[in-house]
Amino acid sequence: MQERVYNFYPGPATLPLAVLEAAREELLNFQSSGMSILEISHRSKPYEALQDEAAARLKRLLKIGDNYKVLFLQGGASLQFAMVPMNFLALEQTADYLVTGSFAKKAAQEGKYFGKVNVAVDTGQEEFRRIPDQTELKFSPNPVYVHLTSNNTIYGTQWQTFPACGSVPMIADMSSDILSRPFNAESFGLIYAGAQKNLGPAGVTIVIIREDLLAKAKTDLPVMYRYETFAKNNSLYNTPPTFSIYMVSLVLKWLEDQGGVEAIHKQNQAKAALIYDEIDHSNGFYRGHAEKDSRSLMNITFRLPSDELEQQFVREATDQGLVGLKGHRSVGGLRASIYNAMPNEGCKALAAFMKDFMKQNG
Repeated sequence: MQERVYNFYPGPATLPLAVLEAAREELLNFQSSGMSILEISHRSKPYEALQDEAAARLKRLLKIGDNYKVLFLQGGASLQFAMVPMNFLALEQTADYLVTGSFAKKAAQEGKYFGKVNVAVDTGQEEFRRIPDQTELKFSPNPVYVHLTSNNTIYGTQWQTFPACGSVPMIADMSSDILSRPFNAESFGLIYAGAQKNLGPAGVTIVIIREDLLAKAKTDLPVMYRYETFAKNNSLYNTPPTFSIYMVSLVLKWLEDQGGVEAIHKQNQAKAALIYDEIDHSNGFYRGHAEKDSRSLMNITFRLPSDELEQQFVREATDQGLVGLKGHRSVGGLRASIYNAMPNEGCKALAAFMKDFMKQNG
């Protein structure tokens, strides 16, 4: 087999090697069942136990209680952009949206199909370079909920401190930084995350919803668009993406083995510092997109002096086994996605390459 590369793609993204090896080991025979996890029935006791354990691990890692339900859905975060207002927002009601990036903007646009949307802040005119301060947020008088995107994958910004919303339920898209750092998960009424960035492979979307908010969800919706449907049926109303959920369970176990969220956060801080230090000490050869107090630990975005140099950087990095560094097609530039599963060695290798590339081309 060809030697594995360091995968900096933003999603689907790198997975822990130990998880891939564990999946390979039991791919043909899941828990001595004589069947692959790809074949086993989602109604079988072994599969239900697997899914229940994944939910329990997630609750332990987030330090949330039994007043939260963990749902395993499909459709990615993009479907959640619509499901959230579909379940909680009526035509005469208002929801507040904090627009700090492309996906936050898409979520706000979906909300307008179901009720009134108040954009409480929008940093788009500043090219989404920063996360706003609490004083900049213009909340509506009586919002049904406040929606935010915790980490902006395209622009490389991240909420360092979540806003205070009083008694209003806070809802967050945490697709690209869930379980990457400690935070008070119980301050949120609902958290959703597409798995393919920091939790596992593509195919499953995780929704964590507090029961008091779940009780307010509409019931006059098509059955597959109701959170209630999946909560009452333990996410087994229809066939769930069983293999993706299995992989998420392995990733959660791996994360527990690393020492949990607090331990992985320290690793993430050290990994990000390696790359940000190269940017900050390059005398402008590398130019970070995000303002320093808004920088993401998961997605590091930067530019070089010219488009030609950026293309050369990507080519030469790829030749050295550093892949996926091209920026999002909508903004260009460069981006290193260094989720939980990116090893420290990968960030060291990228930092060394950046130093050498600047010496050769600066």
